[in-house]
Amino acid sequence: MPKANYDIILRNGEVVDGTGAPRRRADVAVKGDRISVVAEPGGIGDAGGAREIDATGRVISPGFIDTHTHDDNAVLIGPDMIPKISQGVTTVIAGNCGVSLAPITLSGTEPPPPLNLLGGLEHFRFERVTDYVEAVTAAKPRTNIANLIGHSTLRLACMDDIGKKASAREIDAMRDRLAEGLDAGAIGFSTGLYYKTNAAADMDEVVALAELLADKGGVYVTHMRDEHDGILDSLQETFETANRAHVPVVISHHKCAGPNNWGRSRETLPVIDEARKRQTVGLDAYPYPAGSTVLEPDWVDEEIRILVTWSTPHPEKTGQDLADIAAEWGCSQRDAAVRLNPAGAIYFQMAEEDVRRILAYPPTMIGSDGLPHDSHPHPRLWGTFPRVLGHYCRDAGLFTLEEAVHKMTGLSAETFGLKDRGIVREGAFADLVVFDPDSIADRATFENPKQTAAGIDLVMVNGTEAWADGEPTPLRSGRFISRA
Repeated sequence: MPKANYDIILRNGEVVDGTGAPRRRADVAVKGDRISVVAEPGGIGDAGGAREIDATGRVISPGFIDTHTHDDNAVLIGPDMIPKISQGVTTVIAGNCGVSLAPITLSGTEPPPPLNLLGGLEHFRFERVTDYVEAVTAAKPRTNIANLIGHSTLRLACMDDIGKKASAREIDAMRDRLAEGLDAGAIGFSTGLYYKTNAAADMDEVVALAELLADKGGVYVTHMRDEHDGILDSLQETFETANRAHVPVVISHHKCAGPNNWGRSRETLPVIDEARKRQTVGLDAYPYPAGSTVLEPDWVDEEIRILVTWSTPHPEKTGQDLADIAAEWGCSQRDAAVRLNPAGAIYFQMAEEDVRRILAYPPTMIGSDGLPHDSHPHPRLWGTFPRVLGHYCRDAGLFTLEEAVHKMTGLSAETFGLKDRGIVREGAFADLVVFDPDSIADRATFENPKQTAAGIDLVMVNGTEAWADGEPTPLRSGRFISRA
């Protein structure tokens, strides 16, 4: 018997290392939470592993990094993180769209939309990000988590009237909370200028906050003010805001929303390309022609399909089309939306040609934007990463497997400053996925969204097996992680 020099050895796999480099056959040895050796088959010599896995015919890749999540509360109340770990995600970036669980405590009334996407009043109990980090560490989720601090959260914590621009005093109060959060390990700051909790903020207010990132390190991430008819103006606002604050920016879930704008990715991507020549600009996208958020009556146009994902007063309507509910009730879809609120919805608002064009754009990262607290969630919560690898890479041929993996690993880690993540190399953290490139596929659908993916054999987080043979393992080893 060879001596067990390593905890785990994956033998004879095809390593796709996350850099975009060509795949190569290799053995990967893990000891503790790090990758010890990546060598050609047989290159480890006589050394053995306490556990050895034959990865012949399988790909060994870095664990997938979900760049756009709302998992702030999910890691606390559902730390097994089955929707994510089952599809190969080993790190989630939460606090997107201006919405984060900290730093705020709420009492009295329920959180307004979109904060209610993270849960009810009782969950907003972290006055400081430091307190939230301690709670995550105690919960020990199955995935790693990195956090952004949300602008809407800061506004609700520090302002008397969020329908107005913040005063100098209120901006100072928000800056104090943001600074504490960055010192506690948050990796950036996010806005959701599209939402009512954030819409009154002008560029000066956003710059006054985002500029803290320049000194403390971090990324400005934005759900832009308009992804519909005014998308080009919103792109320019995004670039100017980041330029004035001297910070890198990531455009969240880039899309061209609404029938009037279908096909306009032909315009937006060249604009982003031009901006990238002058400043650091990234973007993410999800691989579906529908988005999901709160059900807002003002967004109901009777043109696109809208599927209800949850409703507090009418939970029996969950999973039904808004048009069908309106017909049953004998009212307009907008009036039905009013009666259903507070509620959530899936909006079928994009064109497939734009989805494909944006996904294929080389700088695009992959983020699910999944909503883990929805009763009938968008299938992206469970299926985003296998869908990219199976449907769009293998079947549609939008990009090579190496390019696809880079978009969901190395590119994401580099953009958000996650040191030693998103790559298969000696010394990197052993966040790894072993999958079958011929069978990997999403099984979650709009009709039946809570379905694990096919083709994922093994997922490791910080050197610990987290998912194996279609089941979670007994151990959880996720961490709260910060920028390098």
